[in-house]
Amino acid sequence: MRKMNYTNCTAETIANKSKTVTEKMLISLALAVITTLTTLLNSAVIIAICTTKKLHQPANYLICSLAFTDFLVAILVMPLSIAYIVMDTWTLGYVICEIWLSVDMTCCTCSILHLCVIALDRYWAITDAIEYARKRTVKRASLMILIVWTISVFISLPPLFWRNHHNISTPSRCIIQHDHVIYTIYSTFGAFYIPLTLILILYYRIYHAAKSLYQKRGSSRHLSNRSNDSQNSFAHCKLTQTFCVSEFSTSDPTIEFEKMTACVRTLPYDNDNDLSGDRQQQISSSRERKAARILGLILGAFMLSWLPFFIKELVVGLSLCTVSPEVADFLTWLGYVNSLVNPLLYTSFNDDFKIAFKKLIRCKEHS
Repeated sequence: MRKMNYTNCTAETIANKSKTVTEKMLISLALAVITTLTTLLNSAVIIAICTTKKLHQPANYLICSLAFTDFLVAILVMPLSIAYIVMDTWTLGYVICEIWLSVDMTCCTCSILHLCVIALDRYWAITDAIEYARKRTVKRASLMILIVWTISVFISLPPLFWRNHHNISTPSRCIIQHDHVIYTIYSTFGAFYIPLTLILILYYRIYHAAKSLYQKRGSSRHLSNRSNDSQNSFAHCKLTQTFCVSEFSTSDPTIEFEKMTACVRTLPYDNDNDLSGDRQQQISSSRERKAARILGLILGAFMLSWLPFFIKELVVGLSLCTVSPEVADFLTWLGYVNSLVNPLLYTSFNDDFKIAFKKLIRCKEHS
């Protein structure tokens, strides 16, 4: 029985239209391709990190955990979703339905929260570079991963305690029920809106901190060349070390302490007098544009994937409107696509990952 009349947000002609055999084949093929690519790409990231010693860094363990989470989405969530969409009915029973919905919510929430802790890790690396380089340990990364999984479980499991357990021997539908408004608000804000806000704030600060450090780097080099004062030399060393972290952090989550040390040692001896002020400004502007482009890609892909789905969840949960199953499926899979995009965005700007991937491809060709 309906509690109230809803405004239908989709066309009535879509609501009860059954799919033809051709449509089902095309849909299943497209979704199978997405699932296969998601599985392969995230597997490649996991294998690359596990087999490449140079990638054994705390920041990369966050990337590995994200890839593992997205891998779980690909093998545990996507295949059953394809079968459900193509068959237009749920035939696997109540228990499997409950497990699938819980795993779906847990893994997707965990994937989103991983993006949040990666942004936090990068923020600390750029704003407190020297001190955080000492704190950036495997233990700290493991704790962050544990917290992410714990929060995800607490967000996804509550519906198990109040769902109707009667007359469910042969359910024909397996969907998230929106019969608890408080839980809808709690889950959508905990799984998306709060993490989204944090990610936007953190990357905004990361960009402006990097921009500031790019500008300070040039002026600090001139001061270093003109002065032999020990205090100025120490200040320059500290600034260049911080900059090295920021330069990698905006595009590369894997910051090695050895790279920072090498950068500190080599930068003061550069012959900056050969570079004009205009040339330095061009280099700084180029780096700023690159940082902005990378951050734009990360934020754009995340918001494009998940924002429509969580807007739908909120408006449906608040009984503002209903959507057709086709629209709901499309928005759900738009969110799943984020698990395909993540391994591309979080590794493609890292030369160490590129080398590791090339080695994996060569090993596969030889085998």
